[in-house]
Amino acid sequence: MTMYDVGIIGGGPGGYVAAIRAAQLGGSVCLIEKGEWGGTCLNRGCIPTKTLFSIAHLAEQVENTPALHIPDLTVDYSQALTHKAEVIQKLTGGIGQLLKANKIRTINGEATLSDKRIISVNKADGTTEQVNVKKVIIATGSEPADPPVFEIDETDVLTTTGILELTELPESLLIVGGGVSGCEFASIFNAFGCKVTVLELLPSILATEDVQVVRHIQLFMKRKGISIQTGAKITGVEKSDEGVTAVLESGENITAEKMLVSIGRRYNSKGIGLEEIEVRTENDKIVVNEQMQTNVAGVYAVGDVASRYLLAHVASAEGKVAAQNCLGENTEMDYQVIPWCVFTLPEIGHAGMTEKEATDEGYEVKTGRFPYGASGMALGMGEADGFVKTITDADSGDILGVHIVGVHASTLIHEAAVAIRLGASAEDIAHTVHAHPTLSEMVMESAEAAYGRAVHVL
Repeated sequence: MTMYDVGIIGGGPGGYVAAIRAAQLGGSVCLIEKGEWGGTCLNRGCIPTKTLFSIAHLAEQVENTPALHIPDLTVDYSQALTHKAEVIQKLTGGIGQLLKANKIRTINGEATLSDKRIISVNKADGTTEQVNVKKVIIATGSEPADPPVFEIDETDVLTTTGILELTELPESLLIVGGGVSGCEFASIFNAFGCKVTVLELLPSILATEDVQVVRHIQLFMKRKGISIQTGAKITGVEKSDEGVTAVLESGENITAEKMLVSIGRRYNSKGIGLEEIEVRTENDKIVVNEQMQTNVAGVYAVGDVASRYLLAHVASAEGKVAAQNCLGENTEMDYQVIPWCVFTLPEIGHAGMTEKEATDEGYEVKTGRFPYGASGMALGMGEADGFVKTITDADSGDILGVHIVGVHASTLIHEAAVAIRLGASAEDIAHTVHAHPTLSEMVMESAEAAYGRAVHVL
C-alpha cells in the first residue's frame, strides 16, 4: 500500500498550493477535494466577483468618459455570466494541469481522518479508499454564515454563493452587512443598474479600514446612489410578492427584490474526524502555531479553517509554510505585513497599521497624504477620486502603514507592503525615482508629504 509523504484535504488556494510546494520539495503528495479545484476563491468567491467587478468598472468608466458616446449603455448580464464561467473553467483547468505536471495524486471525494496517518475518502464513484500518509494538511476552508433569522433560500434571500448564480439582474438589492464582500457587491450591482441598499449593524462600514478611507468610500458610494444605513439591527425578514423586507429594530421596513446576506463565514471543521484524533479547535476554528501545526504532531491546518485572516493569498502563504515544514524545513508564517484589498468602486488597498492602530500602540505618528486629483495620470484616466495616505513613525521615519483609496489601489499597495516588510522609511520611497506619468508617483508623493516635501500638493 502506498504511503504518501503528505496528504492534503481541500483543493482551494491553501490546499493546492501546499500540494505543489510539497511536490517541488520532492515529496509524494495526495490531494483530496470533494468539489472543484480552486475551492471557494476560484469558484464562488474572489475570481467570479472580480470578473464581474472588472465589467462593472469598465461600464462605469465608459459612462463617465465624455469623449465616448454610447447611448443607452447597458450591461448584458447573460454575457457577463458567460465570461465569468469561462474564466473559472480556464483557471480550474489550469490547476488540474499544474497538479498533473507536479505528479500529485488527486482524488475527488469527501475525506475524514480516521487516524492522524489515515485519511478515509468516500469517492465520487461511490467507493471508499484508505489513504496512508506521514503528514496531513487540512485546508477545508469556510462557507457563508446562514443565521436562521434570514431564512436563506438562495432564491430570494441569498448568500455570497447564491448571488453569483443569479441568472437575471434584480431591479433592487438589499445587502445585509457592510464589510468587504457586502461593499464589493454593492459597487458591482450598483454599476450594473440595480438600486442598492446596505444595512450594517456596526457604527461604520468596512470596520477594518482607516477612518479617513471609510469616510471617503462611503461618500463615493452614496454619490453613486447606494443607500447606506449603519447601526441597523434587523429583527426579522418577510417575503412577499413585492420582494424581501428587512424589519429593523427602529420600526423601519426596507424592501427590495432580492436580499444578500453577507455577515461572516463558518469554518468547515465539522465531519472531517478532528474529534477522533483530538485536534484542538476554538469556536470551530482549528488552533495552529506559527508553523501551521495543530496540537497533534504531524497534522497541520491552513486557510480559512485555521487562519487569523480569511484571505486567499494568506491561505496560499500558509500552505507553503505547512508544506515546507512537512518536508523537513523549519518555517514560520509571517503575518507582519498582509496586504488587504477591497474591490469597491473605487478600490481600497492597505498594508500595515491604520493611524488609530499606530497611535494605540504608542507611536507618535506623522502622516502624508496625496490626492488622486493632483495626479496627471489619474486625471487623464478620468479617475480623480481618492488619495494615498502614508503613516510614519515621527521619530524614525519608518513607514507604519499605507492606505490607498482609488483606481488600481489593489495593485499600488504592494510597493508599500514590500517597503514595510523591509523596514523602509518614507524617505526611502521618496528618494526612489518613480516613472512619470504613473499612478505610482502618488505613493512617492505621499511619502514625501509625510515629512513635508511633497512637490505637487500644497
